Amino acid sequence: MNPLAEQLNQDIQQESPYVYEMLSKLGQNLFYPKGILSQSAEASEKAHKFNATIGIATENGQPMHFKHIQDKIEYAPKDVYPYAPPQGKPALRDAWLEKLYQDNPSMVGKSIGKPVVTNALTHGLSIVADLFMDEGDALVVPNHYWGNYNTVFGVRRGGKIVTFPLFADNTRFDTAGLRNSLSQQTGKAIVLLNFPNNPTGYTPREDEANEIVEVLKEAAQAGLNLIVVLDDAYFGLFYEDSITESLFGRLAGIHDRILPVKVDGATKENYVWGLRVGFITYAAGAKTLHALEQKTKGIIRGTISSGAHISQTMILESLTSPEFAVEKQQKFDIMKGRAVKTKELLANEKYNKHWEYYPFNSGYFMCLKLHTLDAEKLRLHLLDTYGVGVISNNQTDIRVAFSCVEEEDLEELFELIYQGCEDLS
Repeated sequence: MNPLAEQLNQDIQQESPYVYEMLSKLGQNLFYPKGILSQSAEASEKAHKFNATIGIATENGQPMHFKHIQDKIEYAPKDVYPYAPPQGKPALRDAWLEKLYQDNPSMVGKSIGKPVVTNALTHGLSIVADLFMDEGDALVVPNHYWGNYNTVFGVRRGGKIVTFPLFADNTRFDTAGLRNSLSQQTGKAIVLLNFPNNPTGYTPREDEANEIVEVLKEAAQAGLNLIVVLDDAYFGLFYEDSITESLFGRLAGIHDRILPVKVDGATKENYVWGLRVGFITYAAGAKTLHALEQKTKGIIRGTISSGAHISQTMILESLTSPEFAVEKQQKFDIMKGRAVKTKELLANEKYNKHWEYYPFNSGYFMCLKLHTLDAEKLRLHLLDTYGVGVISNNQTDIRVAFSCVEEEDLEELFELIYQGCEDLS
Protein backbone atom coordinates (compact mmCIF):
# COMPACT_ATOMS: atom_id res chain seq x y z
CA MET A 1 0.00 0.00 0.00
CA ASN A 2 1.23 3.49 -0.83
CA PRO A 3 2.56 5.32 2.26
CA LEU A 4 0.21 8.23 1.57
CA ALA A 5 -2.78 5.86 1.70
CA GLU A 6 -1.41 4.30 4.88
CA GLN A 7 -1.17 7.71 6.54
CA LEU A 8 -4.73 8.62 5.57
CA ASN A 9 -5.96 5.28 6.91
CA GLN A 10 -4.12 5.83 10.19
CA ASP A 11 -5.74 9.24 10.58
CA ILE A 12 -9.19 7.73 10.04
CA GLN A 13 -8.51 4.80 12.36
CA GLN A 14 -7.35 7.08 15.16
CA GLU A 15 -10.34 9.41 14.98
CA SER A 16 -13.12 7.29 13.44
CA PRO A 17 -12.37 3.55 13.61
CA TYR A 18 -15.88 2.63 12.43
CA VAL A 19 -15.49 4.80 9.34
CA TYR A 20 -12.27 2.94 8.55
CA GLU A 21 -14.23 -0.32 8.75
CA MET A 22 -16.69 1.12 6.23
CA LEU A 23 -14.03 1.66 3.56
CA SER A 24 -13.84 -0.80 0.69
CA LYS A 25 -10.52 -2.37 -0.19
CA LEU A 26 -10.26 0.17 -2.97
CA GLY A 27 -11.19 2.93 -0.54
CA GLN A 28 -8.41 1.88 1.82
CA ASN A 29 -5.88 1.99 -1.00
CA LEU A 30 -6.91 5.37 -2.36
CA PHE A 31 -4.84 8.52 -1.90
CA TYR A 32 -4.11 11.76 -3.71
CA PRO A 33 -0.66 11.54 -5.29
CA LYS A 34 1.97 14.19 -4.82
CA GLY A 35 2.56 14.33 -8.55
CA ILE A 36 2.16 16.84 -11.33
CA LEU A 37 -0.90 18.57 -9.89
CA SER A 38 0.59 18.99 -6.42
CA GLN A 39 3.85 20.31 -7.82
CA SER A 40 2.00 22.63 -10.18
CA ALA A 41 -0.09 23.98 -7.31
CA GLU A 42 3.11 24.79 -5.40
CA ALA A 43 4.57 26.42 -8.51
CA SER A 44 1.49 28.59 -9.04
CA GLU A 45 2.15 30.15 -5.64
CA LYS A 46 5.93 30.53 -5.80
CA ALA A 47 7.11 30.46 -9.43
CA HIS A 48 7.26 34.22 -10.04
CA LYS A 49 9.73 33.91 -12.94
CA PHE A 50 8.57 30.99 -15.07
CA ASN A 51 6.02 28.24 -14.40
CA ALA A 52 6.86 25.32 -16.66
CA THR A 53 4.94 22.64 -14.78
CA ILE A 54 1.44 21.83 -16.02
CA GLY A 55 0.42 20.54 -19.42
CA ILE A 56 -1.33 23.55 -20.87
CA ALA A 57 -0.15 26.06 -23.45
CA THR A 58 0.01 29.80 -22.81
CA GLU A 59 0.23 32.83 -25.03
CA ASN A 60 0.60 36.49 -24.11
CA GLY A 61 0.26 35.70 -20.42
CA GLN A 62 -3.00 33.75 -20.64
CA PRO A 63 -4.14 30.25 -21.64
CA MET A 64 -3.78 29.67 -25.36
CA HIS A 65 -7.15 29.41 -27.10
CA PHE A 66 -8.97 29.72 -30.41
CA LYS A 67 -10.45 33.13 -31.14
CA HIS A 68 -13.54 31.62 -32.81
CA ILE A 69 -14.37 29.90 -29.50
CA GLN A 70 -13.50 32.80 -27.23
CA ASP A 71 -15.64 35.16 -29.35
CA LYS A 72 -18.70 33.20 -28.20
CA ILE A 73 -17.74 33.27 -24.49
CA GLU A 74 -17.99 36.19 -22.10
CA TYR A 75 -15.76 34.65 -19.44
CA ALA A 76 -12.07 35.39 -19.14
CA PRO A 77 -9.81 32.69 -20.65
CA LYS A 78 -8.40 31.89 -17.20
CA ASP A 79 -11.88 30.82 -16.07
CA VAL A 80 -12.53 28.58 -19.06
CA TYR A 81 -9.51 26.82 -20.54
CA PRO A 82 -7.13 25.72 -17.75
CA TYR A 83 -7.78 22.59 -15.75
CA ALA A 84 -9.93 23.12 -12.69
CA PRO A 85 -8.51 21.51 -9.52
CA PRO A 86 -9.68 17.88 -9.07
CA GLN A 87 -11.68 18.95 -6.00
CA GLY A 88 -13.22 21.89 -7.89
CA LYS A 89 -12.81 25.65 -8.00
CA PRO A 90 -12.24 26.90 -4.43
CA ALA A 91 -14.72 29.77 -4.74
CA LEU A 92 -17.41 27.41 -6.06
CA ARG A 93 -16.89 25.00 -3.16
CA ASP A 94 -17.20 27.87 -0.71
CA ALA A 95 -20.33 29.20 -2.41
CA TRP A 96 -22.02 25.79 -2.42
CA LEU A 97 -21.19 25.23 1.25
CA GLU A 98 -22.72 28.60 2.07
CA LYS A 99 -25.81 27.59 0.11
CA LEU A 100 -26.01 24.32 2.04
CA TYR A 101 -25.98 26.20 5.34
CA GLN A 102 -28.65 28.62 4.16
CA ASP A 103 -30.90 25.85 2.87
CA ASN A 104 -30.26 23.46 5.77
CA PRO A 105 -30.04 25.23 9.14
CA SER A 106 -29.67 21.82 10.81
CA MET A 107 -26.15 21.63 9.30
CA VAL A 108 -24.94 24.73 11.10
CA GLY A 109 -22.48 23.96 13.90
CA LYS A 110 -21.87 20.38 12.73
CA SER A 111 -18.48 19.00 11.64
CA ILE A 112 -19.02 19.04 7.89
CA GLY A 113 -16.45 18.99 5.11
CA LYS A 114 -16.25 21.38 2.22
CA PRO A 115 -18.15 20.04 -0.81
CA VAL A 116 -15.99 18.40 -3.47
CA VAL A 117 -17.07 19.09 -7.05
CA THR A 118 -18.18 16.06 -9.06
CA ASN A 119 -19.24 15.55 -12.66
CA ALA A 120 -22.88 15.78 -11.52
CA LEU A 121 -24.81 13.35 -9.32
CA THR A 122 -24.00 10.01 -10.92
CA HIS A 123 -20.28 10.68 -10.55
CA GLY A 124 -20.83 11.46 -6.86
CA LEU A 125 -22.68 8.19 -6.35
CA SER A 126 -19.92 6.36 -8.20
CA ILE A 127 -17.37 7.86 -5.81
CA VAL A 128 -19.42 6.55 -2.87
CA ALA A 129 -19.51 3.09 -4.43
CA ASP A 130 -15.75 3.07 -5.01
CA LEU A 131 -14.93 4.30 -1.53
CA PHE A 132 -17.24 2.06 0.46
CA MET A 133 -18.60 -0.91 -1.48
CA ASP A 134 -16.95 -4.30 -1.81
CA GLU A 135 -18.45 -7.20 -3.69
CA GLY A 136 -21.43 -8.59 -1.77
CA ASP A 137 -21.97 -5.49 0.39
CA ALA A 138 -25.57 -4.38 0.77
CA LEU A 139 -27.13 -1.27 -0.73
CA VAL A 140 -30.39 -0.70 1.16
CA VAL A 141 -32.89 1.34 -0.87
CA PRO A 142 -36.67 1.77 -1.07
CA ASN A 143 -38.34 -0.45 -3.68
CA HIS A 144 -39.06 2.65 -5.77
CA TYR A 145 -35.59 3.78 -6.81
CA TRP A 146 -33.63 5.18 -9.75
CA GLY A 147 -32.58 2.28 -11.96
CA ASN A 148 -29.04 3.57 -12.45
CA TYR A 149 -28.26 2.59 -8.84
CA ASN A 150 -28.12 -0.97 -10.18
CA THR A 151 -25.27 -0.08 -12.53
CA VAL A 152 -23.36 2.15 -10.12
CA PHE A 153 -23.48 -0.12 -7.08
CA GLY A 154 -24.39 -3.52 -8.48
CA VAL A 155 -22.77 -3.99 -11.88
CA ARG A 156 -19.68 -1.82 -11.25
CA ARG A 157 -18.94 -2.80 -7.66
CA GLY A 158 -20.73 -6.13 -7.18
CA GLY A 159 -23.04 -4.84 -4.49
CA LYS A 160 -26.24 -6.55 -3.41
CA ILE A 161 -29.40 -4.43 -3.83
CA VAL A 162 -31.68 -4.85 -0.81
CA THR A 163 -35.08 -3.16 -1.00
CA PHE A 164 -37.77 -2.28 1.48
CA PRO A 165 -41.24 -0.86 0.76
CA LEU A 166 -41.19 2.90 0.29
CA PHE A 167 -44.81 3.21 1.36
CA ALA A 168 -46.91 1.63 4.08
CA ASP A 169 -50.55 1.33 2.96
CA ASN A 170 -49.73 3.72 0.11
CA THR A 171 -50.02 6.62 2.56
CA ARG A 172 -46.71 7.12 4.39
CA PHE A 173 -43.02 6.21 4.46
CA ASP A 174 -42.59 2.60 5.58
CA THR A 175 -40.29 3.07 8.57
CA ALA A 176 -40.98 -0.48 9.73
CA GLY A 177 -39.80 -1.77 6.36
CA LEU A 178 -36.53 0.13 6.68
CA ARG A 179 -36.04 -1.19 10.21
CA ASN A 180 -36.67 -4.76 9.08
CA SER A 181 -34.18 -4.51 6.20
CA LEU A 182 -31.47 -3.08 8.44
CA SER A 183 -32.05 -5.78 11.05
CA GLN A 184 -31.05 -8.39 8.44
CA GLN A 185 -27.69 -6.76 7.65
CA THR A 186 -24.41 -7.46 9.41
CA GLY A 187 -21.11 -5.60 9.49
CA LYS A 188 -21.92 -2.61 7.31
CA ALA A 189 -24.48 -1.40 4.83
CA ILE A 190 -24.91 1.55 2.50
CA VAL A 191 -28.33 3.11 2.93
CA LEU A 192 -29.35 5.32 0.02
CA LEU A 193 -32.24 7.73 0.53
CA ASN A 194 -33.39 9.90 -2.38
CA PHE A 195 -35.78 12.74 -1.48
CA PRO A 196 -37.59 14.08 -3.41
CA ASN A 197 -37.81 10.52 -4.63
CA ASN A 198 -37.29 9.46 -8.21
CA PRO A 199 -39.64 8.01 -9.47
CA THR A 200 -42.52 8.75 -7.08
CA GLY A 201 -41.92 12.40 -6.17
CA TYR A 202 -42.29 11.73 -2.44
CA THR A 203 -40.52 13.44 0.45
CA PRO A 204 -41.19 12.40 4.07
CA ARG A 205 -43.16 14.52 6.47
CA GLU A 206 -41.57 15.81 9.67
CA ASP A 207 -42.73 12.89 11.80
CA GLU A 208 -41.54 10.39 9.21
CA ALA A 209 -38.14 12.05 8.97
CA ASN A 210 -37.72 11.81 12.74
CA GLU A 211 -38.62 8.12 12.59
CA ILE A 212 -36.10 7.48 9.78
CA VAL A 213 -33.32 9.09 11.78
CA GLU A 214 -34.28 7.10 14.87
CA VAL A 215 -34.31 3.80 12.95
CA LEU A 216 -30.85 4.49 11.55
CA LYS A 217 -29.58 5.37 15.01
CA GLU A 218 -31.06 2.16 16.44
CA ALA A 219 -29.27 0.09 13.79
CA ALA A 220 -25.97 1.84 14.58
CA GLN A 221 -26.46 1.27 18.29
CA ALA A 222 -26.98 -2.41 17.51
CA GLY A 223 -23.51 -2.53 15.92
CA LEU A 224 -24.19 -1.94 12.22
CA ASN A 225 -21.85 0.44 10.39
CA LEU A 226 -23.92 2.66 8.10
CA ILE A 227 -22.88 4.82 5.19
CA VAL A 228 -26.05 6.88 4.76
CA VAL A 229 -26.11 8.47 1.33
CA LEU A 230 -28.52 11.34 0.76
CA ASP A 231 -29.17 11.60 -2.96
CA ASP A 232 -30.52 15.15 -2.97
CA ALA A 233 -30.74 15.53 -6.74
CA TYR A 234 -34.11 17.30 -6.60
CA PHE A 235 -33.44 19.26 -3.43
CA GLY A 236 -35.55 22.35 -2.82
CA LEU A 237 -38.53 21.24 -4.89
CA PHE A 238 -40.75 20.66 -1.85
CA TYR A 239 -44.35 21.62 -2.61
CA GLU A 240 -46.51 20.54 0.32
CA ASP A 241 -46.54 18.62 3.61
CA SER A 242 -42.89 17.55 3.74
CA ILE A 243 -39.57 18.36 5.32
CA THR A 244 -37.71 21.12 3.50
CA GLU A 245 -34.16 20.17 4.52
CA SER A 246 -31.90 17.28 3.68
CA LEU A 247 -31.65 14.53 6.28
CA PHE A 248 -27.89 15.09 6.13
CA GLY A 249 -27.93 17.76 8.83
CA ARG A 250 -29.98 15.62 11.21
CA LEU A 251 -27.62 12.68 10.75
CA ALA A 252 -24.35 14.59 11.07
CA GLY A 253 -22.66 13.58 14.33
CA ILE A 254 -25.60 11.49 15.53
CA HIS A 255 -23.56 8.29 16.03
CA ASP A 256 -19.98 7.13 15.47
CA ARG A 257 -21.21 4.24 13.31
CA ILE A 258 -23.14 6.54 10.93
CA LEU A 259 -21.28 8.33 8.14
CA PRO A 260 -23.63 10.75 6.33
CA VAL A 261 -22.71 11.53 2.73
CA LYS A 262 -24.59 14.21 0.81
CA VAL A 263 -24.63 13.95 -2.98
CA ASP A 264 -26.27 16.89 -4.69
CA GLY A 265 -25.71 19.48 -7.38
CA ALA A 266 -26.94 22.23 -9.59
CA THR A 267 -28.03 19.72 -12.23
CA LYS A 268 -31.71 19.28 -11.37
CA GLU A 269 -32.43 21.92 -8.75
CA ASN A 270 -30.95 24.78 -10.80
CA TYR A 271 -32.05 23.44 -14.21
CA VAL A 272 -28.57 23.07 -15.72
CA TRP A 273 -28.58 19.38 -16.57
CA GLY A 274 -25.97 19.55 -19.33
CA LEU A 275 -23.42 21.52 -17.31
CA ARG A 276 -22.75 18.44 -15.15
CA VAL A 277 -21.82 20.12 -11.86
CA GLY A 278 -22.47 18.17 -8.68
CA PHE A 279 -21.00 17.90 -5.20
CA ILE A 280 -20.19 15.30 -2.55
CA THR A 281 -20.04 16.33 1.12
CA TYR A 282 -19.12 14.30 4.20
CA ALA A 283 -19.90 14.76 7.90
CA ALA A 284 -17.23 13.43 10.29
CA GLY A 285 -14.33 14.53 12.49
CA ALA A 286 -11.71 16.92 11.11
CA LYS A 287 -8.98 14.32 10.43
CA THR A 288 -11.48 11.96 8.85
CA LEU A 289 -12.89 14.71 6.66
CA HIS A 290 -9.40 15.56 5.40
CA ALA A 291 -8.63 11.91 4.68
CA LEU A 292 -11.91 11.33 2.86
CA GLU A 293 -11.35 14.44 0.75
CA GLN A 294 -7.87 13.22 -0.21
CA LYS A 295 -9.24 9.81 -1.15
CA THR A 296 -12.05 11.45 -3.11
CA LYS A 297 -9.54 13.61 -4.95
CA GLY A 298 -7.59 10.43 -5.70
CA ILE A 299 -10.67 8.84 -7.32
CA ILE A 300 -11.34 11.96 -9.38
CA ARG A 301 -7.70 12.23 -10.46
CA GLY A 302 -7.73 8.57 -11.47
CA THR A 303 -10.99 8.73 -13.45
CA ILE A 304 -11.93 12.11 -14.95
CA SER A 305 -8.90 14.08 -13.62
CA SER A 306 -11.13 17.11 -13.01
CA GLY A 307 -14.51 18.52 -13.95
CA ALA A 308 -15.20 21.03 -16.72
CA HIS A 309 -13.88 24.46 -15.78
CA ILE A 310 -16.37 26.54 -17.74
CA SER A 311 -19.34 24.74 -16.13
CA GLN A 312 -17.97 25.50 -12.67
CA THR A 313 -17.43 29.14 -13.64
CA MET A 314 -21.02 29.41 -14.84
CA ILE A 315 -22.49 27.85 -11.69
CA LEU A 316 -20.35 30.05 -9.46
CA GLU A 317 -21.52 33.15 -11.29
CA SER A 318 -25.13 31.97 -11.01
CA LEU A 319 -24.90 31.33 -7.25
CA THR A 320 -23.48 34.79 -6.64
CA SER A 321 -25.89 36.60 -8.97
CA PRO A 322 -28.44 38.95 -7.36
CA GLU A 323 -31.01 37.41 -9.73
CA PHE A 324 -30.44 33.86 -8.50
CA ALA A 325 -33.04 33.84 -5.73
CA VAL A 326 -35.65 35.66 -7.82
CA GLU A 327 -35.37 33.34 -10.80
CA LYS A 328 -35.21 30.24 -8.62
CA GLN A 329 -38.49 31.22 -6.97
CA GLN A 330 -40.06 31.83 -10.37
CA LYS A 331 -39.13 28.36 -11.59
CA PHE A 332 -40.23 26.82 -8.29
CA ASP A 333 -43.66 28.41 -8.68
CA ILE A 334 -44.00 26.93 -12.16
CA MET A 335 -43.00 23.46 -10.96
CA LYS A 336 -45.31 23.63 -7.96
CA GLY A 337 -48.16 24.75 -10.18
CA ARG A 338 -47.70 21.66 -12.34
CA ALA A 339 -47.60 19.36 -9.31
CA VAL A 340 -50.73 20.90 -7.79
CA LYS A 341 -52.56 20.73 -11.13
CA THR A 342 -51.59 17.09 -11.52
CA LYS A 343 -53.03 16.25 -8.13
CA GLU A 344 -56.25 18.13 -8.95
CA LEU A 345 -56.64 16.20 -12.20
CA LEU A 346 -56.01 12.85 -10.54
CA ALA A 347 -58.94 13.51 -8.19
CA ASN A 348 -61.24 12.67 -11.13
CA GLU A 349 -63.02 9.52 -10.00
CA LYS A 350 -63.15 8.01 -13.47
CA TYR A 351 -59.40 7.43 -13.31
CA ASN A 352 -59.92 5.03 -10.40
CA LYS A 353 -61.05 2.46 -12.95
CA HIS A 354 -57.49 1.97 -14.18
CA TRP A 355 -55.08 3.29 -11.58
CA GLU A 356 -54.28 4.73 -8.22
CA TYR A 357 -51.28 6.97 -7.64
CA TYR A 358 -48.47 6.85 -5.15
CA PRO A 359 -48.20 9.81 -2.76
CA PHE A 360 -46.23 12.72 -4.20
CA ASN A 361 -45.46 16.15 -2.82
CA SER A 362 -42.17 17.22 -4.42
CA GLY A 363 -39.67 16.85 -7.23
CA TYR A 364 -40.17 16.24 -10.96
CA PHE A 365 -42.30 13.10 -11.06
CA MET A 366 -45.29 11.12 -9.91
CA CYS A 367 -46.22 7.47 -10.44
CA LEU A 368 -49.43 5.73 -11.43
CA LYS A 369 -50.02 2.20 -10.15
CA LEU A 370 -52.08 0.32 -12.72
CA HIS A 371 -54.76 -2.04 -11.44
CA THR A 372 -54.65 -4.70 -14.16
CA LEU A 373 -52.84 -3.46 -17.26
CA ASP A 374 -49.20 -4.20 -18.03
CA ALA A 375 -47.18 -0.99 -17.73
CA GLU A 376 -44.84 -1.73 -20.64
CA LYS A 377 -47.70 -2.60 -22.99
CA LEU A 378 -49.44 0.62 -22.02
CA ARG A 379 -46.25 2.63 -22.51
CA LEU A 380 -45.77 1.29 -26.04
CA HIS A 381 -49.44 1.77 -26.90
CA LEU A 382 -49.40 5.39 -25.73
CA LEU A 383 -46.25 6.04 -27.72
CA ASP A 384 -47.40 4.38 -30.94
CA THR A 385 -51.05 5.46 -30.90
CA TYR A 386 -51.07 8.88 -29.23
CA GLY A 387 -47.46 10.08 -29.38
CA VAL A 388 -47.31 10.18 -25.58
CA GLY A 389 -44.10 9.18 -23.82
CA VAL A 390 -44.04 7.89 -20.24
CA ILE A 391 -41.73 5.53 -18.34
CA SER A 392 -42.71 2.00 -17.28
CA ASN A 393 -40.83 1.18 -14.08
CA ASN A 394 -42.09 -2.37 -13.65
CA GLN A 395 -45.16 -4.39 -14.58
CA THR A 396 -47.55 -2.10 -12.72
CA ASP A 397 -46.03 1.41 -12.50
CA ILE A 398 -45.98 4.31 -14.94
CA ARG A 399 -43.80 7.33 -14.17
CA VAL A 400 -45.05 10.69 -15.41
CA ALA A 401 -42.69 13.66 -15.45
CA PHE A 402 -44.97 16.65 -14.93
CA SER A 403 -41.77 18.70 -14.89
CA CYS A 404 -41.62 18.70 -18.69
CA VAL A 405 -45.32 19.27 -19.48
CA GLU A 406 -46.87 22.74 -19.44
CA GLU A 407 -49.54 23.14 -16.78
CA GLU A 408 -52.26 23.81 -19.38
CA ASP A 409 -51.37 20.56 -21.19
CA LEU A 410 -51.55 18.24 -18.18
CA GLU A 411 -55.28 17.57 -18.52
CA GLU A 412 -54.86 16.37 -22.10
CA LEU A 413 -51.89 14.22 -21.05
CA PHE A 414 -53.83 12.31 -18.41
CA GLU A 415 -56.89 12.02 -20.66
CA LEU A 416 -54.71 10.35 -23.27
CA ILE A 417 -53.22 8.00 -20.68
CA TYR A 418 -56.75 7.15 -19.59
CA GLN A 419 -57.83 6.57 -23.20
CA GLY A 420 -54.83 4.30 -23.69
CA CYS A 421 -55.97 2.26 -20.71
CA GLU A 422 -59.48 2.08 -22.15
CA ASP A 423 -58.09 0.84 -25.46
CA LEU A 424 -56.25 -2.03 -23.78
CA SER A 425 -59.06 -3.03 -21.41
